[in-house]
Amino acid sequence: MATTRELGPAALRRVYDPDSLGFETTDELEDQLDAVGQPRAVAAIEFAAGIGRAEYNIFALGAPGTGKRSLVENHLRKRAESRPPPPDVCYVHNFERGDEPNIVILPPGTGKALRKDMGRLTGGLRSALRGAFESEEYLTRRQVIEDEFKERPRQELQEVEVRAKEQGLVLLRSPSGIAFAPTRDGEVLSSEEFQMLPPEEQQSIQETVEAFQTEVQKALREMPSWDRDRQEKVRDLEREVIGLAIGDLLGGVHKKYEEFTQVSAYLDAVREDVIENARDLVEADLPPQDGASGPTPAQPTQISLRRYHVNLVVDNSKASGAPVIYEDNPTYDNLVGRIEHSAQFGGMFTDFTHIKAGSLYDANGGYLMVDAHRLLQAPFAWETLKRALQSRRLRIEMPGQQMNMLSAMSLAPEPLELDVQVVLLGEPMLYYTMSEQDPDFDELFKVASDFAERMDATEDHSKGYVRLLAMLAREDDLKAFDKTAMACLLEHSTRLAGDRNMLTARIGLIHDILREADYWAGHTGCEIVSRSHVQQAIDEKIHRADRIRERTYEEIERGTTMIDVDGQEVGQINGLAVIAWGNFAFGRPNRLTARVRIGQGDVVDIEREVELGGPLHSKGVLILAAYLGANYASESPLSLTASLVFEQSYSGVDGDSASAAESFALLSAITQVPLKQGLAATGSMNQLGVIQPIGGVNEKIEGFFDVCRAKGLTGEQGVIIPASNVRHLMLRQDVVDAVSSNKFHVYPIETIDEGIELLTGRTTAKRDESGVYPEGSFNRLVTDRLVAMAETRRSFDSPASQDVTPPSSEAE
Repeated sequence: MATTRELGPAALRRVYDPDSLGFETTDELEDQLDAVGQPRAVAAIEFAAGIGRAEYNIFALGAPGTGKRSLVENHLRKRAESRPPPPDVCYVHNFERGDEPNIVILPPGTGKALRKDMGRLTGGLRSALRGAFESEEYLTRRQVIEDEFKERPRQELQEVEVRAKEQGLVLLRSPSGIAFAPTRDGEVLSSEEFQMLPPEEQQSIQETVEAFQTEVQKALREMPSWDRDRQEKVRDLEREVIGLAIGDLLGGVHKKYEEFTQVSAYLDAVREDVIENARDLVEADLPPQDGASGPTPAQPTQISLRRYHVNLVVDNSKASGAPVIYEDNPTYDNLVGRIEHSAQFGGMFTDFTHIKAGSLYDANGGYLMVDAHRLLQAPFAWETLKRALQSRRLRIEMPGQQMNMLSAMSLAPEPLELDVQVVLLGEPMLYYTMSEQDPDFDELFKVASDFAERMDATEDHSKGYVRLLAMLAREDDLKAFDKTAMACLLEHSTRLAGDRNMLTARIGLIHDILREADYWAGHTGCEIVSRSHVQQAIDEKIHRADRIRERTYEEIERGTTMIDVDGQEVGQINGLAVIAWGNFAFGRPNRLTARVRIGQGDVVDIEREVELGGPLHSKGVLILAAYLGANYASESPLSLTASLVFEQSYSGVDGDSASAAESFALLSAITQVPLKQGLAATGSMNQLGVIQPIGGVNEKIEGFFDVCRAKGLTGEQGVIIPASNVRHLMLRQDVVDAVSSNKFHVYPIETIDEGIELLTGRTTAKRDESGVYPEGSFNRLVTDRLVAMAETRRSFDSPASQDVTPPSSEAE
């Protein structure tokens, strides 16, 4: 019989020596400002931030809790501190196309000053305009113009009247108009007197009257032109007077911003617009507004002082470096911006003051961090972000405009020239899916910052890890942790990492234990958090989540779920599975049985046949069948039909970690050699009979231990695991204590043969030079039984054993 080494307590759990940490409490430790155990991710971030090219955006991929966001943010902030703050961004009214507001880019703080100055200007503009229109000079000069144009028609008629009189005609005014009549000796001729005149004289008078009538009509036709001339002179007067009135107001602002071309052009446009619309501005029933406050919209068709306000959408007056923005809700509006509307006079009204900037505006000139999953969930957000990064221009549009679904009045603001580096945060599967499904993704996000889920538990990493935890505790205003508490946290981190030589990089999980241990320390009145408080936090966290585990073990203890933990049975073994609910997982033993009969070499996986077995489990069974035929029936046909099943399993089964246990049960059923029920087995196998590692080894061992303890530890119970899983062992202390007192055992194996020897107490042996297993060995029993089954099947298949008489046609 080959000997399999049982694992001792030291191999079951890694213990960190508190004295090796080099401190008494975390108050003595400095902050860990650099990342711990993420050199690959950090290098990628520094490369992307340093190369400074538009398409080198970053996707930070890693499991939740690995500190992606905080690490990326800290590194970007360090780089952002050395960069100049980005400019202010303002929107102002476009006096040529009112629905296309102009963008104004100004140095940090200048936009705020301009908004304030324009608010003051509009506040004094109305009174200046009213004063100009009410001034004595304006009223006098306008009256002169009005009098001049009132006198002009009278003068024109008077001249005509004088010339008509010289021709013997008199001008008559009546409600029906102006007419001319002949006179004689200063008296108007009657109709009868006119008819008595010679025809030649009548003809001459008629022609003269028609000539003067034509002249009067011409003068009357010119009167609208004279009125237009009057209006133009009045307008010229108003332009002159208004220009002088607002000269001081605009002149001071213009001089202050004369070095900024955009502002100078805007102020020139403001001046012209005020002069052109002065009368409307004075008559508009709109109270003065301060540009810094939110003015109430005027009637959409009304000219108001609102058009001279400045909409400061990005204010960097207090910025000390480039911005680093995290957008936690990346909807289209929050990412790009929006154009708000207000109900006015039965319709929806908007103007440039309703433009609200999104986080891309705020982050321009710096860095924007976005959760990738949330980004993809928001309608229009991902496609809009791609388009902005590709064109390097950001345009605020209402989403309905893109599909011609918007009927309300809207705007088309001038786009912003975009200079931002985007960092998407997400899990690895999301990164690979986006890379595969979206052809634009790899072009825009050329840098993958890959965060590892665990790190080597070297001395440097362990000490850096502790300093990081100490810093997190101080940031949360927690109590100091002593060295025993930190040693316990390191052990828990190793457990979560699933490898005794690793620490988990999912710092968020350890951070939770920090807070909870601080609570339990305060609950007991302690000022220093020690190992007992950390362990209590871990235990309480498990207790809050393990109701289903308790019910599962209770059913086993009561016998409802049938599990034997002592004695021996043929074709029956305890396999081990892991059940996960949310963030909590536990091991559950399952009775696995095998039955054989003469057949055609089929190994029936009942779980697969009823569609409860997954593809990986089915693969394990097929490997088992291949191993059986190649190892024991290479020279003769495999003449059995075997069935394998997880008893009392009513849900899906997947994974190949039960293939070794299934092999043990099947070999027992073939040889009729019983297996020890006190030993549970887990492990995957290959076609050569080599045991391969599996996942969840700690939970599986602890699950069987809990069942054995509930039913009573005999000292003969234990678990068989793959030898390659020994490095993953980080068992609970109570399991280690049971092994120390020889009440429980953990056996690592490398081959199927080693497991058979443990389970049966029989030697498996190797083939001799002639290829035959030694007499009395377990493997010889297997081959002999398979040969016997093949011979039996052959005898059934021989002609002598068959009924060769065909049925008669009458019987048919």
